Amino acid sequence: MTAPDPAPAPHPPERLCAAADLEDGGLAHVFDLLEYGQPVRGFVLRFDGKPVGYINRCAHVPTEMDWQEGRFLDDDRRWIICSIHGAAYEPRNGQCVGGPCVGKRLKPLRVEERDGEVYWYPQAELAPAFGA
Repeated sequence: MTAPDPAPAPHPPERLCAAADLEDGGLAHVFDLLEYGQPVRGFVLRFDGKPVGYINRCAHVPTEMDWQEGRFLDDDRRWIICSIHGAAYEPRNGQCVGGPCVGKRLKPLRVEERDGEVYWYPQAELAPAFGA
């Protein structure tokens, strides 16, 4: 009897940007990744002093949400807003709090700030987009 093939090694954390590049309530860092092998974009922004990350896709209709690259927050810097549908999301947890998808949420990305850098941790269905 042969041993089963070992599970593929998990991807190491991916450096996204310097922590100083994320101003609280400011522009997000947008990056390419693969979800189940298909290209998508993710973003990380700083809110209440902590980095938060999500797939850049509205929970209402799967379209990118930023109205300009890296601009996700409303004028008051309180909500993540979908530029197409006007859905409003709570930045801390991605929960839709207003608009056509109330009760749904953005798909979170595991991000961490350490040693002056912001990292994203790929998962089984979310992988780096090599060469992107």
